[in-house]
Amino acid sequence: MVKNKIYNYITVELIKFFVLIIFSLSLIAWTVRAVNFLDLIVDSGYSTSTYFIYSLLNLTNIITKFIPLSFLLAIFFTIIKLERQNELLVLWTSGISKSQISNLFFRISLMVLLVYIIFSTIITPTALNKSRNLIKESGVDTVSNLLKPNIFADTFKGLTFYIGEKKDNLVKDIFIKDEGNNLNNLLPEKGSSKNQTIIAESGIIDKNKIILEKGVIQSFENDNTVRIIQFNKTLLNFENLDNRVIKDVKIQETSTLKILSCLKNYYLKNMSDQYVKNCPKNNISIVIETFSRRIVMPLYIPLVSILISFLLVYKKNKKIKIANRYIFFIVSFFLLVLSELLVRYSGLSKLNFYTYFLVPFLLSPILYFILITRFRSELT
Repeated sequence: MVKNKIYNYITVELIKFFVLIIFSLSLIAWTVRAVNFLDLIVDSGYSTSTYFIYSLLNLTNIITKFIPLSFLLAIFFTIIKLERQNELLVLWTSGISKSQISNLFFRISLMVLLVYIIFSTIITPTALNKSRNLIKESGVDTVSNLLKPNIFADTFKGLTFYIGEKKDNLVKDIFIKDEGNNLNNLLPEKGSSKNQTIIAESGIIDKNKIILEKGVIQSFENDNTVRIIQFNKTLLNFENLDNRVIKDVKIQETSTLKILSCLKNYYLKNMSDQYVKNCPKNNISIVIETFSRRIVMPLYIPLVSILISFLLVYKKNKKIKIANRYIFFIVSFFLLVLSELLVRYSGLSKLNFYTYFLVPFLLSPILYFILITRFRSELT
């Protein structure tokens, strides 16, 4: 009963550190990334609500990336706190062995590993996919931010804008070059023009529309003739135009089931058209890397718990004890950095993948054996 209370106390302390650290780190990183996402409003014309929802959906990806580091810091600070408050000494004198505490850390690491896998395989890909669909389905809310005086703007594909003056929603000296036939609906009849040029004296911006006044439309036809149409007033609607924001689904936004199906078809040499997009024949390495990042990388978390448990080994000399803190923390941190670096090469060959996959399984029992040996040597 007493042991269970002690285990619960240590677990709660570690989880409190873990939640606080991951929340703090994720909030800082998300704030920085959210600033970068402001381009959706400033340069792409999306609404504020689309920007906030898109930013929040990307928060899950940030949380996933910080789980290993947050766990390392949490277990490190937990040991330091228990040591400074002499609670570790109370544990040893009450009959609880260091190996039991180390095993507790290992069990907690398995829980964190499970949380990581849930985020990396289910929550994050789903959230990122929804964020990409949000960009696809959301049209341009306003073109006012896209048009700046004396600057050529090419936010929309095949469409170049230039305005001489701008005051609130009133623009003057407008030049529009359309090389993508985006504005064919302005012509009185459908033609086969190569490009169109619109020149207008003034215009009024109304959300995602512009009302042009007193201008001409020059249409350069495929038969090398030029058609000129004068107008007193015409309306340009940008609601259905395609801006330059990437809308194709990226590999990190692809569901884990499709990734697994892709790998299954690849290794069975049965690449069907259904998975060509998610499993490109010429770039299978990125798919294997994504699989390694989602499934294999969290296997390094229990290894970190074993490494940092070496802080429990007793040292008489205070300077050596402090040095050990830095050494094992740096080694554990280096292990996480190395796992992040090596995962990028795991898809280049089968040898790289199997090496990356087997390292935690080979190192964990070896380090655990050394750790238990060190604990036992203290009792002799």
